[in-house]
Amino acid sequence: MRLWKPLLVVFLLYFCFIAVYVTIVLTKPVRIQKDIEVYVPKGVSFSSIASIFKEKGIITDEQVFIITGKILGIEKKARAGYYLITRDMTGIDVIKKLLEGRVIEYILTVVEGDSLYEIADKLGNINPRFQDDIWKFAYNREFLESLNIQSPSLEGYLFPSTYHIPKGMNIEEILTMMVKKFWQVYNEKLMKKTEEMGWTVNKLLTLASIIEKEAKVDDEKPLISAVYHNRLKLGMPLQADPTAIYGIKRFKDGVTKKDLKNKTPYNTYIIRGLPPGPIASPGLKSILAALYPAKVSYLYFVSRGDGTHEFSSNYKAHISAINQIRENKVD
Repeated sequence: MRLWKPLLVVFLLYFCFIAVYVTIVLTKPVRIQKDIEVYVPKGVSFSSIASIFKEKGIITDEQVFIITGKILGIEKKARAGYYLITRDMTGIDVIKKLLEGRVIEYILTVVEGDSLYEIADKLGNINPRFQDDIWKFAYNREFLESLNIQSPSLEGYLFPSTYHIPKGMNIEEILTMMVKKFWQVYNEKLMKKTEEMGWTVNKLLTLASIIEKEAKVDDEKPLISAVYHNRLKLGMPLQADPTAIYGIKRFKDGVTKKDLKNKTPYNTYIIRGLPPGPIASPGLKSILAALYPAKVSYLYFVSRGDGTHEFSSNYKAHISAINQIRENKVD
């Protein structure tokens, strides 16, 4: 029984030695000459991660790294992806980065009203290949159906938001993430309202995208929605300017009188009813406006030139509004 005290002392000394050794190992700067990126594949064990970092010369004692990592539960938390390891980091810094899953990420911001063309440009800033690769999936029927999209393309389903894109993520994964965000927003409540209207998601989203391109002021979105709902009920052409140039030129280039004659399946000056699919990515406010139009009899609206519009219920009042706005501009 008297042996337990000496054994306890030996054990404590050994434990202290190990603790000091681990501390020294983990607080030393990593052994690299320049900052490097290290890729951690999906599904690998923490032992494999340690081997990767040892091979890169980042850590010296693989076992210390593995034991520390397993104690902290990194094996379950480390994300796949590229990690930036800098020369000023210590072993503890590396472990902390893995524990927090701080992989190299790019920021992609899709704003309300962005079309596939604008989104392709933004993806191209992340990776030049993405600007071309997006079109391999944009109209791919099999890919669209896998994401529950009943539309001619991805247009309108890449929801406006800020996305963090881990380096190494491919275009298919990025697009899937963006569409999943859309379906999170377009929840059961919105789906139920759509069905109660007798509409499809694609039809609703198409109208929402037109509202998004026409409205500059959020408060006017339900009013613009009402104009289009009223026109649809009466069988009147929607005559939405943004639809006239979709697929022909960028929205930022504006719409001319000549554009209104473009013969495309999207031009609502040529076709009756809604186009076959959205013309841009609408935000939630435009979607809600399409679902809940204002209860007004308006059939026309004209821009005042300051982002707002003058609304009218008949053609005579509409012409009068146009003339009044022109007179005010002259004055």
